[in-house]
Amino acid sequence: MTPHHGEILFRLILAAILGALVGFEREVHGRPAGIRTYLILCLGSALVMVLSQYLSYGMMEKLPEDALRVDPGRIAAQALTGIGFLGAGVILRYKDTIRGLTTAACVWVVCAIGLAIGAGFYLYGSVVAVLTVVSLVGVKFFERRLKKDWYQEMTIVSQDLAGQFSRIQDIITKHAFEVINFGLSKNLENKEVTANFLLRIRTSRPDRQVLQEVFELPGVKRVDLI
Repeated sequence: MTPHHGEILFRLILAAILGALVGFEREVHGRPAGIRTYLILCLGSALVMVLSQYLSYGMMEKLPEDALRVDPGRIAAQALTGIGFLGAGVILRYKDTIRGLTTAACVWVVCAIGLAIGAGFYLYGSVVAVLTVVSLVGVKFFERRLKKDWYQEMTIVSQDLAGQFSRIQDIITKHAFEVINFGLSKNLENKEVTANFLLRIRTSRPDRQVLQEVFELPGVKRVDLI
C-alpha cells in the first residue's frame, strides 16, 4: 500500500531531525561532517527509501499478476553502497595517525537511519539514532580513562656531543616510554645529529613532560613529539 502524502512528509521531517541530532555531536567536536551534512544525508536517504517503496508498491498495484515484480530494496542497497564515497572523504591520514573513522561510520549509520525512517520503521530508526549519540558521548568518556598503547614519534636535533643520546634514552626510560625503533643521521658540516625515536607507552594519556626534559639538555636545538 502506497503511503499517504502526510505520512511521507512525517517520515522526511523525522529523518531530518534524527540526522541533525547525530550531526550536532560531530559538529561540537569540530569534525568535517557536521549538522548540515548529516541532516541532508539522512533526509536524502529517507527520500530514496520512500521512492523505492512507491515505485515498487505503486507500480505493482497497476501491473497484472503475472508481470515481473519490482524489488523495493534495490534502490536502498545502492544508497548504502554509494555512501561509502562520502564516508571515505572524511577519513584523514597524517603520517601514522588516522582520523575520521568514527565520522565515516556515523555517515554510514545515518544513511541506514534515513532508510529505516523512509520505510516507516520509526521506532527502530529513532532508537538507533539515540544509541549512536549515546555511544559517541558515553564511550568517548570511557575511552579517555582506558589504558592503551600510545605510539609517539620523537625527533631530536642536537649538537654532536659525547654520550648525548644515552642521556636522552635515560629520560625516555624514566617516563616509561619504550623505544620501538631508532634512527640516527649526522650533518658533518653543521656538526649536528638528528635522532628519530618511535616510542610506545601504555597509559590513559601520554605524558609530554619528556619534551621539556630532553629540550633542557645542553646542545639540544629542537625536539618534536608527534
